[in-house]
Amino acid sequence: MPDPSRFDSDLSEQRFQLLVNAVTDYAIYMLDRGGHVVSWNPGARRFKGYEADEIIGQHYSRFFREEDRAAGMPERALRAAEVEGRFEAEGWRIRKDGTRFWASAVIDPIRDEAGELIGFAKITRDITEKKAAERRLYESEQRFRLLVQGVTDYAIYMLDTDGRVTNWNAGAQAIKGYSFEEIVGEHFSRFYTPEDRAAGVPARALATALAEGKYEAEAIRVRKDGTRFWAHVVIDPIRDDSGRHIGFAKITRDVTERRNVEEELDQARAALVQSQKLQALGELTGGIAHDFNNLITVIRGSAELLRRGGLDEKKRAQYLNAIIETADHATTLTSHLLAFGRRQPLKPEVIDLNVRLDALAEVLSRTLGGGVEVKLDLAPTLGLVDVDSTQLETALLNAAINARDAMPNGGTLTLSTHNIADESGDMVCVALSDTGSGMPKEVLDRAFEPFFTTKAVGKGTGLGLSQIHGFAAQAGGRVEIDSVSGKGTTIRILLPHSHKSIAARSTFANQAVDGAGKTVLLVEDNEQVRNFAHILLTELNYRVIDAESAEQALAVLDAEPVDLVFSDVVMPGQSGVELGRLVRERFPALPVLLASGYSEEIAKGGAGDFDILPKPYGADSLAAALARVVNDTVRQPA
Repeated sequence: MPDPSRFDSDLSEQRFQLLVNAVTDYAIYMLDRGGHVVSWNPGARRFKGYEADEIIGQHYSRFFREEDRAAGMPERALRAAEVEGRFEAEGWRIRKDGTRFWASAVIDPIRDEAGELIGFAKITRDITEKKAAERRLYESEQRFRLLVQGVTDYAIYMLDTDGRVTNWNAGAQAIKGYSFEEIVGEHFSRFYTPEDRAAGVPARALATALAEGKYEAEAIRVRKDGTRFWAHVVIDPIRDDSGRHIGFAKITRDVTERRNVEEELDQARAALVQSQKLQALGELTGGIAHDFNNLITVIRGSAELLRRGGLDEKKRAQYLNAIIETADHATTLTSHLLAFGRRQPLKPEVIDLNVRLDALAEVLSRTLGGGVEVKLDLAPTLGLVDVDSTQLETALLNAAINARDAMPNGGTLTLSTHNIADESGDMVCVALSDTGSGMPKEVLDRAFEPFFTTKAVGKGTGLGLSQIHGFAAQAGGRVEIDSVSGKGTTIRILLPHSHKSIAARSTFANQAVDGAGKTVLLVEDNEQVRNFAHILLTELNYRVIDAESAEQALAVLDAEPVDLVFSDVVMPGQSGVELGRLVRERFPALPVLLASGYSEEIAKGGAGDFDILPKPYGADSLAAALARVVNDTVRQPA
C-alpha cells in the first residue's frame, strides 16, 4: 500500500517545481557542492541566455567577470554560504552573449536530513535599470531575495485558479502571521482590507495577471492579528506544459518601513518648501519696503518744501520735478514687481526679433558707453514672435545694463537669435552674452529672486532679472541663464514661435486734445482717485459725471447722453471690463477707456481689445489716452 505521506511530499515537490518554473523575473537554480549547475529555470534562461542543456554541468563561475574569477569571488561566495548559512551580494554578471548586467544574487546552502552539505540554492535577479533610479529609497526593493523555502523576507506561495492558497512558505508565515495549517485552502482575499474586498480588488488582480501575464502593485494588506502593512505584490499566472491555466504564483513583501521613509521625506520636503516660501516672502516684502520708503522720503520731503512760502520758481520747479521723477521710479518698480509675478498686462504684437534687435543695438551702443562693443549674430531665417514689444525691450535693456556692470573695464555684448525646437514646441531664442566677470554658483542659483542683488546699496533694486523671468513666463516662454565666474554670462529668452503675420502699424499719433466740453462718465469706486481724476478731466476741458460703480454708471447712461466712458477696472460688483462689454452691447458707438493699476482679469487677457490706461496716470497720459480711444472709435467701420 502506498505511503500517503510520501505521496503528499511528492505532490508538494511538484507544486514547488511548478512555482519555480513559473517565476520569470528571477533566475532560480541549484548548484552541486563544487558549484556546478544542476537545475535551470526559465528565469535563468531569460536573464543569462543559456538553454538548460548548454549550462547544466557547467561551473557557475562562468557568469562572473574574468577579474572576479581571478580574485576567487565564486569560491568565496560558496564558502561564505556554507559557513555563514547565506551569501548575498550585488555585482556585475555576464550573459552568454558577453553583455553585462547588474545582478542581485542570493546563495543558500542545501543540506540533507543529516545536516550534510549537498549543494546550494542560487537566486539571481537583473536589477540594472532599477539600480540607478532607486539607489537610496528603493535599495531594499532592488535586492529582492526570492527563495522558495526558508526565506523570511518574502511571502512566496501558490493559489489555485479560484484564488485559494495551495502552499505557504516561512516568509509568508512571518509576514502575514498565518501558519500553513491555518491558511491552506482559504481564499487569498482575506489578506485585503474590507474596503478593497468590497470594491472587488482581489478578483481584478487575478484577472489582470491572466490578461497581461503579470500583476504588480503596492497597497495596504492585513495580517492575521488585524494590523495593516504596506505590501509590494507580484502575481504571475502558472500554466502547465500544454498551456492550461492551473493557478498563480504570488510573491509579497512588506514595504511599510520604506513607505514610512518616503512619507517622512515628503513631509521634510514640504517643510523645506514652506520655509523657502517664507524666506522669499520676507525678502520680497523687505525689498519693497526699503525701495518704497526711499521713494516716499523724496516725495514727502519735496512736498513739505513746496508748502513753505517764499520759494522762487527755480526751487519750485526743482521740487516738483523731484516728485514727478520719483513717482515715475515708483511706477517702474511696480511694473517690475508685476512682471516678476506674471501679472503685468501685456499688449502682444507680432514682430520680427531681428528687426527690433538691429534697432535696439544702436540704442544700446549709445546707452552702455564706448567701453562696451555691441555685436549682432542674427539667424537669417528667424521665426516671428507674438509679444509685448515694450516689455521685451525693457527685459533686454535690463539684461544689457547688468552685462555692462559686469564689464567695468569694457568688453563685448553679443545679441544673437536662432530657432530651436524642444519639448515646448517651436521656439525663437534671443540671447545676450557678455565677456564680464560672470557669477559664482551661489549667486547664479538666486539670480531670478526679487530684490536679490550683489550691487552696492542704492545701485540696483534686484528686480532686473526677475522682471525678465516674469515677462518670459507670462509670454508663454522661459528664460535660461549660464554663467562662469571670470568668463561671462549668457541670458537666453525663449519665446513661442508665432504663425501670425506682422500687422501694419498704426500711423495715428496719440496726441492730447482739448476736451471741448465733451461729457465724460467717470466710474471709480475710490473717492480720492475719483476726485483726482475729476479735477484732471475738468482741467482738460471735459464735463464730468461721477459714478461709484458699474451699476450706477449704467443708470446714468440710461438717463442722459455722454460722449465717452472712463472707468476703473477693479470695483465691487461688476468690474470695469464687464461694464465695458455692456456699454458696447447697448451703445456700440460710445468710446470706452479703462484704467488699472493691477487686475487679475486683465493680466490673464480678459480685457480683450479695450484700451487700458495704466495707473498711476497724469494729465498728459490721460489726455493722450482719451484722444486715442475717441479717434479709434471714430475710425471703426459702422
